Amino acid sequence: MPHHALVITLTRAASPAELLAACRRMPLAPNHDATGLMVLVKADTPDRAARRLRRRLEDRLPIDVITTHYPDASGQVLLNVAFPPSAHAALTRAAHHAGQEPECFVGLAVRRALAEHAGQEADRLDREVRRLLAGTTPAHLLSAVGHALARIPEGPTP
Repeated sequence: MPHHALVITLTRAASPAELLAACRRMPLAPNHDATGLMVLVKADTPDRAARRLRRRLEDRLPIDVITTHYPDASGQVLLNVAFPPSAHAALTRAAHHAGQEPECFVGLAVRRALAEHAGQEADRLDREVRRLLAGTTPAHLLSAVGHALARIPEGPTP
């Protein structure tokens, strides 16, 4: 049976006592501020691993989301979210009204939202580049972008 690398995102930083109690159930690796944890879970599939993890730790930690650390062969990351009963019921009703399973319904909604966000970000960047080009040449802008990218340690800036 394979092991699956999972990431737990917490709703708040875990206290030392919560981390200790959770680590007594299974070995965990917390991040620097105890708002995220990494864990290896033995299971046949990533989905079963995430469900097993949630069952074992939900009474010990304020779990928000569990995801697979590595994408699958299709480049997809598993997202395991436990909705409150009222939200779960509303999603189930909406999914059945759309003729879909709730998991598929939520997955499609997430993909649509991500695609919309990516489109908005591309439009925003296009507008910003056009604004910058109004005051300089393409060669100077490209050179400035190259210099800026060489100085960025990693990740987006606010």
